[in-house]
Amino acid sequence: MKEDGNMKVIGITGSSGSGKTTISEILDKRQDTKVINADKIAKSLTNSETQYFAEIKDAFQKQDILLEDGNLNRAKLADLIYHDEKSLEKLNQITFKHLLPKIADEMQNVETNIKFIVIDAPLLFEAGLDKFCDVTVAVQTTESTKIKRICERDHISEKMAKDRLKIQKTNEFYRGKVDYVIENDEETTLEELEKELKAVTEFKKPTA
Repeated sequence: MKEDGNMKVIGITGSSGSGKTTISEILDKRQDTKVINADKIAKSLTNSETQYFAEIKDAFQKQDILLEDGNLNRAKLADLIYHDEKSLEKLNQITFKHLLPKIADEMQNVETNIKFIVIDAPLLFEAGLDKFCDVTVAVQTTESTKIKRICERDHISEKMAKDRLKIQKTNEFYRGKVDYVIENDEETTLEELEKELKAVTEFKKPTA
């Protein structure tokens, strides 16, 4: 972790459809880099045997968010939080409580050859994960591109994509908090992204 002077922690964040996955995939190909995906860890915690699952079931028992087999109805829970801010806050509180220790464990157990730990987290700041980071990066694009990517990725309507983005932070929010901003638009090339990431991993001053 940050106690090791040779290891640095990079936080990658941004709203849905911004292109974070592409950035993380580029970094994950590096032999000296370990990518920790917060969404994947959170998803792994939702199996019916975990305390996390039990707390979600208890918190949302009135909303009937379980399938007939007793597993979590992800679609119903997602629809609920996208239309109810209080439900979103409730879910986030439970998620952060269980997510942070898991991420901390993964950071502690990286291989000795790792030079960079990357935390890929849409809610990097809301969860307090930025406190783990030496440098933070926001991946951004236009609203129309976000909507297009979300629709294609999740096979949902434009209205549903817009509803998701309504409850997420704006580009301006991230710009005011991070050390670097990477624009990942439709026309952005892989070479351009790699150049931007090279500056991040070398801790060069961002260009205006």
